[in-house]
Amino acid sequence: MTDMMNERIPAEKFAFVQENERLHDKELQTRARSFFADAMIRFSKNKSSVIAAWILLFLVLYAVFVPLFSQYTVNDKDPMYVNYPPFSPFFSQFGFLNGTKTMDSQNDKAMAIWKGIGIETGMNPIIRIRGTHETEEKKRGQMVKRYIYDLEVNAYYALGIVYRNFSYTDYQKLQDWQNETGIQVIYPYVDAEDIGGISDNSNIWFKMNSDGTALLDAEGNYIPAYSTRSDRAGAPYNSLRLAGDPGDWVYSTAKAGSVQCRILYYNYYIYLNGHEPSYLMGTNVMGLDLFTAIGLGARFSLIFAILVSAINLSIGAVYGSIQGYYGGAIDMTLDRISDILSGVPFVVVTTLFQLHLAQKVGVVPSFLFAFVLTGWIGMAALTRKQFYRFKSQEFVLAARTLGAGDGRLMFKHIFPNAIGTIITSCALVIPGVINSETSMTYLGIVDLSTYAGTTIGTLLSQGNAATTTAPHAMLYPSIFLGLLMICFNLFGNGLRDAFNPTTRGVDD
Repeated sequence: MTDMMNERIPAEKFAFVQENERLHDKELQTRARSFFADAMIRFSKNKSSVIAAWILLFLVLYAVFVPLFSQYTVNDKDPMYVNYPPFSPFFSQFGFLNGTKTMDSQNDKAMAIWKGIGIETGMNPIIRIRGTHETEEKKRGQMVKRYIYDLEVNAYYALGIVYRNFSYTDYQKLQDWQNETGIQVIYPYVDAEDIGGISDNSNIWFKMNSDGTALLDAEGNYIPAYSTRSDRAGAPYNSLRLAGDPGDWVYSTAKAGSVQCRILYYNYYIYLNGHEPSYLMGTNVMGLDLFTAIGLGARFSLIFAILVSAINLSIGAVYGSIQGYYGGAIDMTLDRISDILSGVPFVVVTTLFQLHLAQKVGVVPSFLFAFVLTGWIGMAALTRKQFYRFKSQEFVLAARTLGAGDGRLMFKHIFPNAIGTIITSCALVIPGVINSETSMTYLGIVDLSTYAGTTIGTLLSQGNAATTTAPHAMLYPSIFLGLLMICFNLFGNGLRDAFNPTTRGVDD
């Protein structure tokens, strides 16, 4: 048989493949992937969670930086610009954020006042006429045509002129500022007698017919009705004068130790604040800038929610670890305590703490204690479940065999394996805390404005009263809160799926 094989296969065909070579294991051509890197790969494939993460990052940056760099603070409350629509002097040039307010069913008299504001101040409040309706009414036995207008006006320009009383010193300071800046704030005075007692509207500076419409000259222009009664003039006026002033127009009148005058409020705002009004999200019933107020409220909500989550995580992790590790009677006893506490309604706890505990420790600490009293129960149950899952694994038994104590087994071997699930659950706890905090402040059960300046819930409560007349005051805080809740939940769901150890490598 051997002879036959030798005949078929020549001897020279036989050779050692690795003769005189050292054999060794080859180096792996791929890198080991960590659990975190693997989780991030799975998270990046969840498009909704990635988008939510970017939106969430934007909202957090908004809450952090807008209050820092805004020209307004929570104490800047303008009593005249209340529930005013969004406005920006820069963007209004391009047709948006122009303080638009709808004014329907405006008659000829109202239309004359709107036009008069634009003529006197140079700031035309009429953005556009949406519609004109012709009507007829009987006047002195004859049918007279009247017109009704539907308008869109710039609410900030439409405020126009207002009456204000100043001390003699403040009146002189205002004149000095006018001289320095060249901005007209004080306008010629109009007494009700000068327009026949028809109206005391501060924006009526022209002569009027008996029906309230403007009286025009031969060229179709308004006829000024500024006061020339020097005997009723207040303090001397030595500043800018309105174009066309013949020199005898009175700019103020004496009022019991002070002077009263007509001022253009838009320019007076510049005098008080050093800049034009610019409210990117409008104002609310308190005259607050919503753009800044939402950032302040969101910053408090985020910090408060993260603090509550961290405290509940610490308490729940220790409590649940003891339950899950020891089990038996200890688990049963601690579980019954959790059941009793979880049966206490959160609203009742919060209300009682605000009525009694807040007087001793303050509103915020008592509110925090209300969250912590029962908030850790869910985290404890989750930790308990994870301990039951891991405590019988081989690596735990090996550590116990080598002499590891209970504390080392719990927090050195079991807890680190459960921390991924526990931490990602915190991301789902945060929106729940924000939602509860917002609900309590919205209902007025908790008032955090003294400590936080304002909150989202407070803004929603303030905007609720003006939903029909100023919907933006309710809309913008609602949009911000809605985005925050949705994005936190999507982000938390993405983290939970990504850090699930049972799915590691399934997408490769």
